[in-house]
Amino acid sequence: MLNPKNKRIFLDYASVTPVVEEVLEVMQKCARENFANPSALYEEGRESKEVMKSARQKITDSLKCRPQEIIFTSGGTESDNLAVLGVFQSAKNSGLVSPHIITTQIEHPAVLEACRQTERWGGEVTYLPVSEDGLVSVKDVENALKENTVLVSVMMANNEIGTIEPIAEIGRLIKKWREKKSSNFPYFHTDACQAVLYQDIDVRRLGVDFLTLDGIKMYGPRGIGILYQKFNVPLSQMLYGGGQERGLRSGTENLPAIVGLSKAFEIADSLREKESVRLSEIRGYAFAEILSAFPNAKINGSTEERLPNNINACFPGVDSEFLVVALDVEGIALSYSSTCRTLKEDSSSYVISALGRENCATSSLRITLGRQSTKGDIDSLVKALKKVLNLV
Repeated sequence: MLNPKNKRIFLDYASVTPVVEEVLEVMQKCARENFANPSALYEEGRESKEVMKSARQKITDSLKCRPQEIIFTSGGTESDNLAVLGVFQSAKNSGLVSPHIITTQIEHPAVLEACRQTERWGGEVTYLPVSEDGLVSVKDVENALKENTVLVSVMMANNEIGTIEPIAEIGRLIKKWREKKSSNFPYFHTDACQAVLYQDIDVRRLGVDFLTLDGIKMYGPRGIGILYQKFNVPLSQMLYGGGQERGLRSGTENLPAIVGLSKAFEIADSLREKESVRLSEIRGYAFAEILSAFPNAKINGSTEERLPNNINACFPGVDSEFLVVALDVEGIALSYSSTCRTLKEDSSSYVISALGRENCATSSLRITLGRQSTKGDIDSLVKALKKVLNLV
């Protein structure tokens, strides 16, 4: 083995990020001192409510929105589902018979499966193609708009190939459409779970009505996410109960996780620019080393409009799942597609297929960097790949 068991290299930060010590500390303090239910009327409950209010305000400072526009959820999947299904159901409740949704072929399963559910409920969905670089065309979005379009959902950065979509441009397009039609529709949703560590997520600048975030992707706690919902934009509830989070997400709030998430936001804001520069350099190094060592290899997705921590490489003719398992034996942890897809028992990537690279759909690796990543990790990866592919 190239890496002893106690010196494993983790290169799957798009799947999950470790909770940083500063976040754990504030969560533990909150769990000890603010265990009371924030909805309770007595002193301890009021104190918990104030802690939650403070945490919410810190997060809104990052998003450039108002506190009442933040809904705490259990994670990115719930937030995506609430946005897609909530808008769809709200439109149906208003009398629209067959609400239309526009999305892309490379969205996260949480969006795609929610869209498919709306089709089963009588809705209509347009799944837009992307270019060979993994980018959606703003013109294609415009051409797909119809009188009954109620929602456009395009992820800010892809979770497999890291491509950064033209969200602000799409936001401006939708605003002009609504003004031209004198309509509130369509609303605009983006899943920004992968983008939050490296991109500006000012919701006003982006022009979005809904934005999804997940603590697990930003060195925060598991089981906590956010849906930004623009003020006065209607949304039907998907959970029923005590009416927490303005009735849109009933259930006692996970206060330690909320506090931890606010701390993760604070750290992300302070490190965004520095980490983006550092990881871009490692990413460029990885591109050069991989293509030099493996002449037949290809980089999937745009090399320019891309997150600084994402390297997705195709090794034609080699099974992705085999590579992941073989590299695991060598002490390197990475994936071949969205980790959510592994539960589907399907080793092919629908994202890579959408690029027009069917031959790479089962032969690609997703290598994603994080705060602990170094160029030395790339050197070890290339050496391990050479060994696995019998090129040493």
